[in-house]
This record gives sequence, structure tokens and C-alpha cells, in this order.
Amino acid sequence: MKKKPTYIDLFCGAGGFSLGFDQMGFENLFSVDIEPSFCETYRTNFPKHNLIQDNITNLTAKQINKYTKGKSIDIVIGGPPCQGFSIAGNIGRKFIDDPRNQLFKEFARIVSITKPKYLLMENVARLYTHNQGKTKNEIIDLFKTLGYNVDCKIVNAADYEIAQKRNRVLFIGNRISKKISFPEKITKKYKPVKDVLKHFPILKSGEESNIPNHIAMKHSEQMLHKMSFISDGGDRNEIPEKIRPQSGDVRKYIRYKSNEPSVCITGDMRKIFHYEQNRALTVRELASIQSFPDNFVFKGSTISQQQQVGNSVPPLLAKVIAKNILKMMKDDER
Repeated sequence: MKKKPTYIDLFCGAGGFSLGFDQMGFENLFSVDIEPSFCETYRTNFPKHNLIQDNITNLTAKQINKYTKGKSIDIVIGGPPCQGFSIAGNIGRKFIDDPRNQLFKEFARIVSITKPKYLLMENVARLYTHNQGKTKNEIIDLFKTLGYNVDCKIVNAADYEIAQKRNRVLFIGNRISKKISFPEKITKKYKPVKDVLKHFPILKSGEESNIPNHIAMKHSEQMLHKMSFISDGGDRNEIPEKIRPQSGDVRKYIRYKSNEPSVCITGDMRKIFHYEQNRALTVRELASIQSFPDNFVFKGSTISQQQQVGNSVPPLLAKVIAKNILKMMKDDER
């Protein structure tokens, strides 16, 4: 029997990346994350995976060998948090030298220890153009010093039949050959949010259901009254002028457009209301927009669950990327 391709998932979070790679037949050697509630979610949904709940800076070569057991590693995947955008490049400091980007360097450190055939790093799209493209080039150059041919590209989740406009940059490295490819777009007709939300039962503000994570946030009567005037895809301008918010966070008085993909899902989506029900979306609905299956259960507080969903790579996008990596592997074997 042909062996399964293997992967390591760094900064795995709830497991969006892992789910997509599992679905394409990859074998997880180990995953790493530090957030307790994120790890609880990961363990719940991936009980057979080796999850290391620790600061990645503590991960040693000896520990890595314990989990890899001498197996060759096909790919290391992950999305290291990078927060050094605001000052990097503005005061002569390189992105890689900014201490807030230590986790990116940890990703590179693990790659240098494990020497996978391929690497895949996902991050926010602005990293691509940050500091006139110098940041992107710094990252590519670092991976090149580790022996990888590297390229990067911005992809939009909506191009892969995901009901969300979500731009992210992908860095793909190849240690076997110079061949690097990115997944082709699947569709030109974007999937609307209604397609992935319409099967959920109707909930009122503060109401619960038997579906995991499908619990409606409780809103104030004042908020509900104002939102009742706003139509599908509408905003605060539909609220009668005498009660229309004039100050504060006026951006929250909007509804999703049922016939369009969602805006990018983030860690806090309480400001946007359902296109027809008078409430914000539940964690379950946000996860559905992110392409998580309905049987994927999120643990921890509601705020943590929202963060887990918002921080994740959409599993369907991860699956498309994993399929593309398999194609690259087959091409390199010829």
C-alpha cells in the first residue's frame, strides 16, 4: 500500500488547515498551538492527531523526532501570527528583525529542523504589498537560505466556492524542484451566504438550539428595534432619522446581503446582523460561511469560538490547496 503523504501543522488553531489536508488523504504527524480553548476544539475534532499544547519556542528537535519517528515529512503548513506591520519598514527595521514577528521565525526554525519537501505558509494579504513588497521578499529570501524555491500569491476564498470574500497570501516552497503552482480558480460565480445558512433553524435574540454552537447572541431591545428597520443588505441609513445612531460605532448597523458572499469573517462578527433574522450570526453560522462542516464542534467561550472561526483557514480552501500540493508532488516524482 502506498504511504500517505505527511504533514505538520504549526499554529493549528481550531484546525481548518488540518481538516482540509486530512480530507485529501494526508497523515498528520503533529500539530502545535498554545491557546487552551483552541486546543480543546482541536482535540475534540481530531482525537487521533498528536497535538502539542505549548509555546512553539519550547519545541525542541528531540520532541519533533519523538512525533515524526523517523518518517519523511512531506510538508509543514501554518499561519504564524505576524503583528509587526505598523513599524517595520518605517524606522529602518526589517520585518524579520521585528520582535513581534518572532513566531514567523519559529515557523522557519521548525522548517529548518524538519526539512520537509514542501512548505506552505498562509497569512493576511497585506503582507504581500507591505513595505513596497520588501517584506514579502524578506520572507522568500529566508526560505531560500533553507534550501527552498519559493513563490507567493494572493488567493480569494470566494474563487473556491466558499461563501466569503477572504483574501490571503500563500507562500509555497519546494525543496525538490523549481516547480511551484497555485490552485486554479474553481468558479466565477460567487456563492451567496444564503446558500450556506438557509438550512439552519430560525432563532430569536438569546435563543438556543440543539445544534452545536448555534446559539443566538442576546441583544438589547433598543438595538433590535433599530435593526428591525434595516432590510437585507441594508445599513443604518434605513433607520428613522430620529432614532438613527449619530455617534459611536455606527458601522455595526448593517445586515449581510443574502445574495452575495460574506465579508471576511474575523474574530468578532457581532456587528453584522443576519440578512432576515433580527440578530447577529451564531458561531455555527459563521463556521458554515468559513466552510466548516456542521458536525465540527467549537469549544470554549463564545468569544473564543468566534476567534477560532475567524482565525481559521477555510477547510474547503485548505482542501483545494492540499490537492494542488499533491499534484506538485506527483509532478516532482516524474
